[in-house]
Amino acid sequence: MSDSIGRALLFDIDGTLANTDPLHLKAFNQVLGPRGHVFDHARFSKELQGFSNASIGERFLADEALERRAAILGEKEEIFRTLVAGQIEPLPGLMALLDQGDSAGVPMVAVTNAPRLNAELLLSGLGITHRFKAIVIGDELPHGKPHPLPYQEGLRFVGASAAASIAFEDSRSGVQSATAAGIPTVGIRTSLSHADLVAAGAVTSASAFDDPDLVARLAAAMA
Repeated sequence: MSDSIGRALLFDIDGTLANTDPLHLKAFNQVLGPRGHVFDHARFSKELQGFSNASIGERFLADEALERRAAILGEKEEIFRTLVAGQIEPLPGLMALLDQGDSAGVPMVAVTNAPRLNAELLLSGLGITHRFKAIVIGDELPHGKPHPLPYQEGLRFVGASAAASIAFEDSRSGVQSATAAGIPTVGIRTSLSHADLVAAGAVTSASAFDDPDLVARLAAAMA
């Protein structure tokens, strides 16, 4: 065990553990569409994906009072949770990677800008809540992603060093957050291209956790 001290695997949740982005897109369009903001995939990935609800409210519901913004976005999350219930599939290769991490004694942490209810719903829907030593919720901190604080907190929880750890992210703001915390970050291409993820700071990208190059890289990192 002692040789694994200082290492950790840190995972974003939405779009990284499971491809939930199409459901978020649908839910945002249901609540923001009637208010004049309609999103296609490209606009979603640029303006919504990975951002906190507070910053989304500030941008798209600027003329609403703070409480009202929170209520509207709370409604969006309820729609999302309804859409997601019973239809969450892990990204290919995820379970094998979690097994590998467990057997190597490497702690795993979930780091998300999503509300706690969503995060817990997704992890329990995937049946993997118990795999994570900590769940860091950006909204519960002074700064969410793209600020490095959520990932710094994740490292602190398990006493890991940034350089010895690996983060997995699918959004620009997430990659920026993990990279700013000094963690080598693998971009997961559920929404963005390799070029987009690398431009945000990722060291490499993968289509999913069963990507052969990624499997080889992780085997070396865990050895």
